[in-house]
Amino acid sequence: MDEIGWPTIDSKHLIVDSNQMLILEKEMFSDGMPQEALMEKAGIKISKWLLKRKNLLKHGLIVFIGPGHNGGDGAVIARELFLKGYLVKIWCPFPIKKTLTKNHINYLTSIGVKKLVEPPDANGRELWIDAVFGNNQKRKVDYKLIKLFNQKFNNKYGKVVSVDVPTGLCPNKGKPFLDNAVKADFTLTIGLCKIGLTQDSALPFTGELNQIDIGIPTKKLSKVKKKFLKITYSDLRKIDLPTLPKNSNKYRRGRTLLIAGSKKYPGAAFLVLKGAISSGAGFVSAVLPELVAESIWQVAPEIVLKGTMQSDQNGNASLFSALKNIDLSAYESLVVGPGIGIDNDDWQKSKEYLIDFKGLLILDADALNRISKSKFGSKFFLERKFKTWITPHSKEFIRLFPDIKCNNNIELAFKAAKEFNISVLLKGANSVIADSKKVWQIYGTDSQTARAGLGDLLSGFLAGSSAIDLTHSSDIKTEFFAKYVLLHSFAASMCKRGSNSYAIGDELSKLMRNRKMRQIS
Repeated sequence: MDEIGWPTIDSKHLIVDSNQMLILEKEMFSDGMPQEALMEKAGIKISKWLLKRKNLLKHGLIVFIGPGHNGGDGAVIARELFLKGYLVKIWCPFPIKKTLTKNHINYLTSIGVKKLVEPPDANGRELWIDAVFGNNQKRKVDYKLIKLFNQKFNNKYGKVVSVDVPTGLCPNKGKPFLDNAVKADFTLTIGLCKIGLTQDSALPFTGELNQIDIGIPTKKLSKVKKKFLKITYSDLRKIDLPTLPKNSNKYRRGRTLLIAGSKKYPGAAFLVLKGAISSGAGFVSAVLPELVAESIWQVAPEIVLKGTMQSDQNGNASLFSALKNIDLSAYESLVVGPGIGIDNDDWQKSKEYLIDFKGLLILDADALNRISKSKFGSKFFLERKFKTWITPHSKEFIRLFPDIKCNNNIELAFKAAKEFNISVLLKGANSVIADSKKVWQIYGTDSQTARAGLGDLLSGFLAGSSAIDLTHSSDIKTEFFAKYVLLHSFAASMCKRGSNSYAIGDELSKLMRNRKMRQIS
């Protein structure tokens, strides 16, 4: 497997499923790490995390201790905080099964920690620590326990902290096993981040996600077969995009062609153009609906108009009428789809031009809808032998790949990319970017910036940015795709003028200029 250059493969970035985490732990035990030592390490590190947030502890805490080793982690936390002088109580909602956990509980009671015999009061102000099941959860949990925790969460008298994985939440799917799961204010995931915790469906349950490093050796991480990586805005500091020579002319600073908009959806074209301009590409061309083409010189005079698209009686754009007159070989990248509407007959006539395009083809929105409604569907991607990026949201993805079934968005995107030899951006709150070998999932985005039009802006930005980088290299890796998407998301979160797409486009331009990623004079 090719080595991933960005970000670093370490415990901060690597995402695993529950079985992969268990395998890593077993390897550590077989290498000589005592199970007791690992439990101590996890519990003490969580205790230190809590001690840095003393406002959570000011009313004391109740630790819910589960039957397995997750419960043992909770017992270590209880011990450490009791010894620091905090009022600590424990409750065991299920019979304890692991000897190590039993021993910890016996010691707790011997030093004066109170063991409750009845469920605690959800109206109390204590901090509740959910150390019930963690990564080993495989089935539904008693709904009464979930209900008790969520009464506590909803009344807001005291916080809820889940150890490793909130009780009742599948660590692989990121969905409750039954109707509900514990809603935590904080989730402290031990070792590596579990794949379910980064999924959109898990967001209502995990609260603020924090990672507890237990010192898994780097050489073991590099051997994990599936390289699924979590990326956040902090990873922008280490983004390395190619720089262009100062004497490059406009034709050597990225040539991209944008085919977007229709009589029905003229606004999409303007937003795609805005995104491409914000990338700093040297030569941006466009094929636009006549309605937009008539006024584009007033809005974006730097755009080179290469043609116009006719519209059918329903307002959908005709690609064939434009593509047949354009030399696509003059461009590094081509984006097709935003706002063009759906016309199956037109798609059948025009698809060969896109199949034969040797540059990077970026397909978004209605281009994807046209493919899913066409006779051969997603087999279109197999006909194309050149680099292809697609940007579906979840419903578009299901229409494109109805036969792909997986536990979560990471696995869905990865399987589609591998099966059809494409790079996939599966949009969501935590968007996923995948190719046949690796996956990046963006985490910690600003939910307030989810607005109509941002996808169109992103398509243009992808087209312009990739065109620039393709002037530096004949190939472009999916890693760059992930970087562009993260930059776009960051610009949206930083935009102080609001979350409308045009304002975010201006923020993107500013971001690209201020970071001085390319030495364009």
